Amino acid sequence: MKAGFMPLIQVRDVPEHMYRLLAEQAERDRRSLAQQVVAVLARGLRVDVDAKSRRRALLETILSGTSTKTGKLNDPARLIREDRRR
Repeated sequence: MKAGFMPLIQVRDVPEHMYRLLAEQAERDRRSLAQQVVAVLARGLRVDVDAKSRRRALLETILSGTSTKTGKLNDPARLIREDRRR
């Protein structure tokens, strides 16, 4: 997995009643549906999700202009090429 990128999960054939419950919980908790799904998965897996710390670390990486893997400055042209290949 690339540094700073979150993996993507697509779930098909979610029963309508489960979707409605997730949507209602998301609205109540002022979250997007995706954020609510992550929160429910974290609770079910008994994993602590500290989004604030994760965002802070990502912001520090961006502001420093260095890659977390190499410690070198990121080349904008290389990043654009990589993005276009995806």
